[in-house]
Amino acid sequence: MFLDEVRLTVKAGDGGRGCVSFRREKYVPRGGPNGGDGGDGGDVVVRADRHYSTLAHLYGRHHVRAGRGEHGRGSNRGGAAGASVEIVVPPGTVVRDEESGVLLADLVNAEATVVIARGGRGGRGNQHFATPSRQAPRFAEPGTPGEERRIVLELKLIADVGLVGFPNAGKSTLLARVSAAHPKIADYPFTTLTPQLGVVVRNGGERSLVFADIPGLIAGAHAGAGLGHRFLRHIERCRVLLHLVDLAAGVSVEEQVLVLRGELKQYDPALPQRAALLVGTKLDAVSSPAVLEELAAIAGRLGMPWRAVSAVSGQGLDEMLEEVFQLAGELG
Repeated sequence: MFLDEVRLTVKAGDGGRGCVSFRREKYVPRGGPNGGDGGDGGDVVVRADRHYSTLAHLYGRHHVRAGRGEHGRGSNRGGAAGASVEIVVPPGTVVRDEESGVLLADLVNAEATVVIARGGRGGRGNQHFATPSRQAPRFAEPGTPGEERRIVLELKLIADVGLVGFPNAGKSTLLARVSAAHPKIADYPFTTLTPQLGVVVRNGGERSLVFADIPGLIAGAHAGAGLGHRFLRHIERCRVLLHLVDLAAGVSVEEQVLVLRGELKQYDPALPQRAALLVGTKLDAVSSPAVLEELAAIAGRLGMPWRAVSAVSGQGLDEMLEEVFQLAGELG
């Protein structure tokens, strides 16, 4: 199961209460205060782990609670600190406060950690409040409560190249042809229901890029139409975007390009400025050179490089991949 968004209520541990106690031993008159301090509450920590690729392991989990600190005891014995709790997520996970929408962390790298709810401080025992004029304090501090908040975990896949296009534009077929990925391929729209990743290797393994196949976009995707709006976040980290247009579709190349770029701009105005390659697919089904001329003209107007390929026959794939690797290499 691919799960890329989870909401959790997290509660850090409360601090333990300080102790009110007095030293009472035989032959020791007027024993002074010896109440110990309460222990600190445990923290709630989020950690990125490369062994996870989705948030599915958090499915059905609604609350995360850290341990509370123990209360202080007599004879100056402090309470034990509460146990911290860790939420493990895949690299690329964004943590937000649900109520305010504030970004708490962006865990891009594996083993990156962030404390999202701090445990309460343990209260001081009465030993700390003795003074020359108050030698037998009969009070201690209570522990402070741990932080509690509602958070949203959003996974944004970490890929070098993102494939975007209409449903049935040939994204899955292309990914399966150039990598070892096995996305579902069929002749009906919205075959791809979740993002798919594939590693493309060149020069015998000397160079490699991670490609992400994003579910098909349609007009209005940024506002919730179709499936694409749920997964547009996964192309935010891609350094290069491949705009795939179906050369054999009933929809004109220009209309496909305008819709795709419009949806990307509506979702994030910076996305149309990302390094991109316009790719015409299903070249094997094209009989009229006018289609390629239209593709070249549109690419020229937009200032984008372009390629025409066939994932079935392999025509143009090597040239396209070389162009993609060159674009990615220029970006570092």
